[in-house]
Parts: sequence; C-alpha cells; structure tokens
Amino acid sequence: MGDSWLDTNGGRTAGGMVAAVNQTRIERDPLGEMPVPAGALWGIQTERARQNFPISNLRPHPAFVAAVVWIKKAAALTHRETGRLDRKLAEAIIKAADEVLAGGHRDDFVVDPYQAGAGTSHNMNCNEVLANRANELLGGKRGEYKPVHPNDHVNMAQSTNDVIPTAIRLGALSLLAALTEALTRLARACGAKGKQFDDIVKSGRTHLQDATPIRLGQEFAAFAHTLERNRDRITRAADDLRDLGIGGTAVGTGLNAQPEYPALMVKHLRAMTALELREGKDLVQLMQSMGDAAAFSGVLRTYAVDLGKIASDLRLLASGPRTGLAEIVLPAVQPGSSIMPGKVNPSIAEMVNQVCFQVIGNDVTVATAAEAGQLELNVMMPVIAHNLLGSMMIITNATRVLAERCVEGIEADPEQCAHWLERSPALVTALAPKIGYAEAANLAKEAVAKNITVRQLVMEKGLLKGKELDEVLDLRAMTELGVPGERK
Repeated sequence: MGDSWLDTNGGRTAGGMVAAVNQTRIERDPLGEMPVPAGALWGIQTERARQNFPISNLRPHPAFVAAVVWIKKAAALTHRETGRLDRKLAEAIIKAADEVLAGGHRDDFVVDPYQAGAGTSHNMNCNEVLANRANELLGGKRGEYKPVHPNDHVNMAQSTNDVIPTAIRLGALSLLAALTEALTRLARACGAKGKQFDDIVKSGRTHLQDATPIRLGQEFAAFAHTLERNRDRITRAADDLRDLGIGGTAVGTGLNAQPEYPALMVKHLRAMTALELREGKDLVQLMQSMGDAAAFSGVLRTYAVDLGKIASDLRLLASGPRTGLAEIVLPAVQPGSSIMPGKVNPSIAEMVNQVCFQVIGNDVTVATAAEAGQLELNVMMPVIAHNLLGSMMIITNATRVLAERCVEGIEADPEQCAHWLERSPALVTALAPKIGYAEAANLAKEAVAKNITVRQLVMEKGLLKGKELDEVLDLRAMTELGVPGERK
C-alpha cells in the first residue's frame, strides 16, 4: 500500500513495463483523440493528466484513493436503491470498487498529486478505472465505456467539487485510529518509564543551565501527559471532519442530485467505512471552506511541535557517553558512524525530529492552500489532501517507531544523574528561604569557583549543620511542593 504512493517509473505503464509504441488504444474526449496504453484501466482524461503533470513522480496517497472509491461505491449503492441507475450497471461498479478497496488495481491510479485544481484529474482517474473494470466484468472492453460510462454512471450525481472535499475528510478519518493508537502506545511507554525512574533524582535544567532538582520519572511522566493532551486535541479536531458535503455537486446547491441522495450517501459511507459520519447542514459552506482540514492540520502541527521537543530532549539526556549528559541510555539500533568505530547515535529520535519538521512544513502548505479558495470552491484541494494525509502517515509511523524501538527500551544511569545533581550550584535555591537570595547567589558562585558541591561549602562555612542541613538539602524533597526545612 505505502509503495503505491511513490511512482519511480516516470513514463512507464502502471505495471512498470515500458509500453511498446503499438501497445495503445485510441480514446476520445471533448478535446479530441489520443492514445492510451492498451493495458491501462485508466482512460484518456487520466492520460492527459499523466502527460500534463510529470511533477513529483508521486502517486496519490492510498487513503485518498480509497476515500474516492468509497464515494463511488456509495453512489452506486444509492442509485441502485433509488432506481436511478440500472441495477446491473450499479452492481458492476460496486464490484469494481470492491476490488480496488481490497487492494487491486492500485497501480492504475497514476495522477501526480500536483495536478490541475480541485482534483478533477484524480476524480476522473477513479471514474475511468471503475468504468473500465465494470465494463470488463460485464463482458466489455477497456476504453469503449459501454455500457458503463465514467461520467454518466460512475460519477452520477457527483462533481469533483463535492467528491474531493468529502474524500479529504474520509481519508483523514480513516487514518485517525492508527494515529491515536500510536499516540496511546507512546504515552504509555513514557508513563511506564515515569514510574520506573521515579526514584531517580537528577538536576533540572532551564536555559540549558543547571536548575533545581527533578526526578527523571517526573520528566517522563510529563512527556506522557503531553502526548495524551495531543491525542485528545487531535480527536476533538477530527470531529469536525465528520460533517460531509457530498451531494453539493458543482457549487454546493445539489444540482443533479436527488433530494434523498445526501442522506443515503452518508448512510452507505458510514456502513462501509465503520466511521462516525454526519450529513452536513450547509453543503455550500462545506464546499467553500477548507477550514476543518486546516484546523486538523493545525493540531497535527501542534503535535509535531511537542513530539519534536520530546525527541530532542531524549537526544540531550542521552548525549555522551562521556562528554554529554548521559543520564539515559537509548537502545542501540544501528552503527552510528562510517568512520568512527563503536559510535552509536540516537537514530530513532533523529528520524522523529525530521518527520516533525516535515509535518510543520506540510501545515504551512495546507494553511496557505486553504486560504487560497475563491467563492464557491477551493481549487487547491489536491495539495491539501497530499500534505494532510502525508502528515498523518509519517507522524503515525514515527510515533509508533519511537515507542517500540526507542522509549520502551530506554534505561537510566542513576549514578550519572546523581553525579550531576551533587555538583549543581542551583541547590542553593533551597537555602534562599534561610539565608536570603543574595547570600545564596554568592554561595553558588563560590561553589563553582572552588569546584566543590554546595553541601561541602555549607558545611565548610558552618551555615547549617546536622539535621537542619539534611532537611534543607534533602534532594528528593526538593522535587515536591514545599519549603525546604519546613515540611512536616
């Protein structure tokens, strides 16, 4: 499935074989005639798009293909139910759609994501593939479009203008469960480490400078809670995607669609996808605005910001092993250098950072494309679909891999944590309520200058002794709410 997103064949046919010059068929459309590869399920309008847009060598995202085919199947089911489409034709379209949804014919979806506005080319690619396959099932030939026609039958009561925004919503919702499951797994992994490391007290750091003590477990528990908040935020934003504008046809007014069509479409889509879906209240609005997709992309960006920060923190905490912090040890997954023997890098966390950068960039594209709509339609929907679904795919996979190949195997180095903590001049913060801020600042400077610990300096100066010293400089107690030396 994932491989079909990338087409490295350039001008080759779907099967990857270079088509011989005579292995074509002639098809006609309103612009005239042109040859189409004889073995292709796509037709002349797809072939025009294939030649017009040799841009990225990328194929449409698998979830985008599935979403449009869901719509085509739902339309055939609806028209069969209302009697608008001959039962035999409807059932051939349904069977062809089922073959695609089962993973078949995926190499015939060939239009580059960077294509003409609105996604007409992708919509026609789907119409032609299903029409040609339906005709084959009925004993016909590819390219003849008898008895099933891509526009008249597969696209009946539809327009690119309501199909593509609906497909964006369905595609994103279809990927949602995998993303939230990956987020839950990563949150649980961080939460488990929070419990495992709860007794390890270490130096906190702010501005990349020594700060008051914190428990390593508290850091990981905070990671877990950040992930949970992002999962919940994503789930809330996804709810707006459940409102479908299918049935709006060309401009949202529903011209050429039967009155019962929108509700029946939602019914059939809900049944075949097992997704919670709703009939949109204002089909014009749902066609005009890409705000719901932009908002959902925005929460993915927010998650990428938080996830990238966690990945960077893991890299910092694992830096070393001799000249960095080295407070945790990440699982070794591959050699880290082609020239330095024995070097092991934080490879998984580095990958996650790169994915997060990409998702943030994708969101900029989605936001600017969403703003670029005019009047009744946003023609930039293909790039919105490409970036939104792509972001979901890569951040889902990165989240899952970070959990299973990194976080779940992290170990702590308690001795290293204690080593840095004892040397932190920030421990004087606990003395400030006793001796004042200014005197505590002087002690911090002196401890650094003499290269001794704060405890050693306090004992040397006789500022605190015995039980009082132990209570004020109780490192574990400093990681909880309260004033040092005054806890009950």
